[in-house]
Amino acid sequence: MTEDGRTEDYPHEIDEQLTGFDSSGSSVKTMLEKLMSMPRNELMQKLDPLDQAKLDLMSAYTLNSLFWMYLVTQGINPRDHGIKQELERIRTYMNRVKEITDKKKSARLDKGAAARFVRNALYEPDEKDSRKKGASKKAAHTTSDSPQTKRPKQS
Repeated sequence: MTEDGRTEDYPHEIDEQLTGFDSSGSSVKTMLEKLMSMPRNELMQKLDPLDQAKLDLMSAYTLNSLFWMYLVTQGINPRDHGIKQELERIRTYMNRVKEITDKKKSARLDKGAAARFVRNALYEPDEKDSRKKGASKKAAHTTSDSPQTKRPKQS
């Protein structure tokens, strides 16, 4: 910006902000050139539906944000313009897509594992010992019965 020697056109206090704005504008231009280098149909075919939605929302949000900046440069308050509602609408859809993405990433509940975890966390030694004793008595009782059932019946 200061290369052309016309630094007296604007206050020196905003020089850093203008330099930052210029570099941001250059990076936006670079990203858009990358995006525009490939035909949109070809790009959309490579993406799954969720990524397609993300790309569409990003494109719409970027264009509307650029229009917002254009309105500011023209001295129009964008908060009083319809662009504000459009940006809010796009943000709503972006939040929906984010919720869907987060839902896919979230852990699934394994009910069986959760039940085992709770059962083992609530372990009471007395209760379990009484179950073991009852089970061992039952096992001893069934072993004494089993030879009787295996013997052939006498007539």
